[in-house]
Amino acid sequence: MEPIYFDHNATTRLDDAVLEAMLPYFQQEFGNASSRHSYGINARRVIDKARKQVAEAVGVQPVQVIFTSGGSEANNLFVRGAVDSLKPGNLFISAIEHPCVLKPAQAIARRSCDAWTVHQLTVNPDGQADVAAAEAAMQANKPGVVSVMLANNETGVIQDVAAIAGLARSHGAYVHTDAIQGLGKIPVDFSALNVHAMTLSAHKIYGPKGAAALIVDKRLLLKPLIYGGGHENGLRSGTENVPAIVGFGVACELAVARLTETAQHTARLREQLEAGLLGMGATIFGNRAARIPNTCYFALPDIEGDTLVVKLDKAGFAVAAGAACSSVNPGQSHVLAAMQIDPMLARCAVRVSLGRDNTLQHVDDFLRATQRIVAELRQINSLAF
Repeated sequence: MEPIYFDHNATTRLDDAVLEAMLPYFQQEFGNASSRHSYGINARRVIDKARKQVAEAVGVQPVQVIFTSGGSEANNLFVRGAVDSLKPGNLFISAIEHPCVLKPAQAIARRSCDAWTVHQLTVNPDGQADVAAAEAAMQANKPGVVSVMLANNETGVIQDVAAIAGLARSHGAYVHTDAIQGLGKIPVDFSALNVHAMTLSAHKIYGPKGAAALIVDKRLLLKPLIYGGGHENGLRSGTENVPAIVGFGVACELAVARLTETAQHTARLREQLEAGLLGMGATIFGNRAARIPNTCYFALPDIEGDTLVVKLDKAGFAVAAGAACSSVNPGQSHVLAAMQIDPMLARCAVRVSLGRDNTLQHVDDFLRATQRIVAELRQINSLAF
């Protein structure tokens, strides 16, 4: 059996149309977009087109799109760039942020050169940031910078970004959302979310790795992470990755065009998947909250997640134990810890993230394989005792 890929929150296969659009810019059209000759002018033209495609996907003007090398760079650009452009104050992030928001925040908290204080916004057992608790926390400590992700990469739970942004704005804070997991799965509108900045990434929407963007309010002041030739309105110097940017633009256009179809398809698959998992006695994290339609984060009691992932891989199914971007740091998911999930159950967590190429047959085959593997593991466990 050909392996089945169920890890679309980690990355996605490059779409054929995206690859076709990118190919000329590896060899024939290889110009540097900063050059003044025809090769450079052509490169600049296609970057401008891609900037417009990305902007239209989230309802902004092209000038608001700052291209970066990835979502991690874009998130760091906002968090560190905002903090370094403001007087010391309070930085608020949710307790379930991706490590590329958590880690720079922690680094800022350790700096001795200023007086920034980092606060984590709590989440409820369903994985939703607690808006009432956020309001109380911001009343007690006036926020200067706030970052809350749109959809969690592990649970898929959608956060009430607009409500938290409203609270933060009332205190004059800069507000950012990491919308990487939302784009292509739910409607994403910059203005409706009421933020000053938003992060997007190409390789989560069937685009290439190595291209992402920070969407910024025109009035937002940030200090760049990378100084040089003044590319991207001075916020991100460096010769542009033309093929990847072209692919990002096409991927955004396709993601918006296919949004309804993809969401309905993956929601049907997840419904069947979760019905089968619940029949095996699984716990599904965040299933009482609104979630992006493709994500199922579950645990089967007494079946360690890492073990199940390895066994499923050998059976031909690619799934994840938590988040791929933090797999170098084994241990309990900080997201499940924030949700106050029992550590023993959290060790059993496995994430399935579905894509548009998956089928109901794939789900049925996965459920059968999981049931067989779980039965084998439980027999081994019982013999061990």
